Amino acid sequence: MAESATTHVPRPRDILSTGIGGLDEILDGGLTRGRLYLLEGTPGTGKTTVGLQFLLDGVARGEKGLYVTLSESADELSFAAGTHGWSLDGIEVYELVNELGLDPDSEQSVLHPSEVELGETVREVIERVDSLKPQRVVFDSLSELRLLAQNPLRYRRQILALKQMFASRKCTVLLLDDGTADVQLHSIAHGVILLEQIRRGFGAARRRLNVLKMRGVKFHGGMHDFVLDTGGVEVFPSLVANDHAAKFDMTPASTGSHELDLLLGGGLAPSTNTLLLGPSGVGKTTTAVRCMLEALDRGEKATYFLFDEGRQTMLTRARALGMDLDAHLSSGRLVIDEIEPAEFSPGEFACRVRATVERRGASFVVFDSLNAYIHAMPGEEHLVLQMHELLNYLNQKGATTLLVLGQHGVIGDVRSDIDLSYLSDGILLFRYFESSGAVRTALSVVKSRVNAHERTIRELKLSPIGLQVGAALTDFQGILSGLPTYDGKVALIPGGGGEPAEAP
Repeated sequence: MAESATTHVPRPRDILSTGIGGLDEILDGGLTRGRLYLLEGTPGTGKTTVGLQFLLDGVARGEKGLYVTLSESADELSFAAGTHGWSLDGIEVYELVNELGLDPDSEQSVLHPSEVELGETVREVIERVDSLKPQRVVFDSLSELRLLAQNPLRYRRQILALKQMFASRKCTVLLLDDGTADVQLHSIAHGVILLEQIRRGFGAARRRLNVLKMRGVKFHGGMHDFVLDTGGVEVFPSLVANDHAAKFDMTPASTGSHELDLLLGGGLAPSTNTLLLGPSGVGKTTTAVRCMLEALDRGEKATYFLFDEGRQTMLTRARALGMDLDAHLSSGRLVIDEIEPAEFSPGEFACRVRATVERRGASFVVFDSLNAYIHAMPGEEHLVLQMHELLNYLNQKGATTLLVLGQHGVIGDVRSDIDLSYLSDGILLFRYFESSGAVRTALSVVKSRVNAHERTIRELKLSPIGLQVGAALTDFQGILSGLPTYDGKVALIPGGGGEPAEAP
């Protein structure tokens, strides 16, 4: 049967790497070769650095690169590259601003639009391209060209002339602009990438990237965090959990405490996340470390993301409670990653989590605590969306995840900064209560999506022999309020301030 006249076989895309791995991932592999792209951003967002990385990647692949500059000298570009440890060897830098251009009597000065035709500048660029025959070109910047044009129609015509010239010579071009480009220029370019810098009241500035347009490419839309540091630009694609599904065994594994396993309905199941919720000092971190240590002893790999206390403080405290992590740290099965939340963007942190799961093979992950992460976020909505996608990703990869969240208050009105309970597969609730003149700790599981968990409340005690979970506190009422009443006799764990008196 003859093929329909309207049926077309898609042409394979000739992909060119940008030199930035995260950006290539967003662009479904990179840029389409032989096209013209617009890179927008205010000063300081990293446009020049992206342009240099693009050309240097070409040099590494044996491709010629041309950097046309109307705003910076070759010496300034060389210095900027040197701060990243780069050399411009192999890149042709063509200055349209030079010593001749600074001469007021020169007929070629691009700094005096009234004396120079825009067409002459464009012709100079064409001549240089014909002479060098580059595969990659960066044009920095369009704002200078716009000043020379004097009117929008002339400016548009010259950009179209440049586009046709570059296309006929099979050049892949990045046009850098300061963000004042109009919508008409967006329609001319094959793709448009926007760089933004967000100043905050505290901590490092946040930078974000947004692909506004990319013809014929199924790109990853939305905002993506990136950093500009020594060594160049690094982009962190926003996380899409459903792209990372894997197969795994969901059989629950022990926490290292038989009584805690009973509370949880058999232990902690892979592909789930459990929220450890309670006031400060109640035992959330110790419980998380105990569960992680059991996983390490089984041969799993674990990563502990530490937001609040120092690494040494945590290790010392764990040793005092009979949990020595040094052997697992030495073997590499455990990594303790200290996070400074004010210096990390949500996207960067998500990529760090991905790396520990996909590269290290970690199957047990702890976040301690989410309070610092919450305060470092620009808003609650962003936090909830980020955490939802991150937890969904970890579940898709079959990881066992523990989330530590501290609450305000000690007894009575205990509150959280934000409600993350609906994001969690299980909730382990910690509460203080008073008995016989002593402050004790109660532990209960109030939610589990995968296990038929106990509905009882048990006592929790931390001691040099480790974590102890007692019998169900059946003779107390009002424990979760912190002010219980006692109407019977129950055997509490010894050493916590005496046993309750026998009921009258």
